[in-house]
Amino acid sequence: MQPVIEVQNIARHFRVGSELIKALRTIDLNINKNEFVALMGQSGSGKSTLMNILGCLDTPTDGEYTLNKHKVSELKDNDLAEIRNKEIGFVFQTFNLLPRSTALENVTLPLVYAGIPKEEREKMALSALDKVGLSDRVNHKPNELSGGQRQRVAVARDLVNNPSIILADEPTGNLDSTTSIEIMALFQEIHRNGNTVIVVTHEEAIARYTHRIIRLKDGEVESDEINNNPTQ
Repeated sequence: MQPVIEVQNIARHFRVGSELIKALRTIDLNINKNEFVALMGQSGSGKSTLMNILGCLDTPTDGEYTLNKHKVSELKDNDLAEIRNKEIGFVFQTFNLLPRSTALENVTLPLVYAGIPKEEREKMALSALDKVGLSDRVNHKPNELSGGQRQRVAVARDLVNNPSIILADEPTGNLDSTTSIEIMALFQEIHRNGNTVIVVTHEEAIARYTHRIIRLKDGEVESDEINNNPTQ
């Protein structure tokens, strides 16, 4: 198998006043291309800190992170930003959509930053919205969409650059149980299409949709298990 993420002896410490907080102690972890993984743990377990490091939003205090064979610590800021934009798609609990923009405009936003011409980016955005089942909602603004539809727009926005890795932080946290099932089915479809998908969650029922469950506790990996019978 080909690792897209290699984490060796990663630690992340924060100083709060005179106290040293060890959010991550020692993490060793490989995630292979096209895996569907859940990072599980209660509040304070370190899962969000680890996700921020995997997404190149934060840097570790100690250890080495290799992303698609690039040693992240050796990358310059411009190279790091480029890899983050091309390799990683982020899905957040709060959707992070622009309220006055249509679904299409929200999805084209990363392409604007990438300097892609208008006609091409609209074509790419329409394709991404079609993949998440929203081709009939392209001109709707977020307040005209349900919670599940807003999350689908957010997923489309993160698919539009065709990233190899999707990082989803509590993606069903603001959704009811029926809509959560729909969103996890969507992530399963994205995984089947070849993406590596990592879902951060504290919910056992959500983790059961994935094929591998990594549990964190007190900043360390408590267990790493294969889920042979994912929820369908």
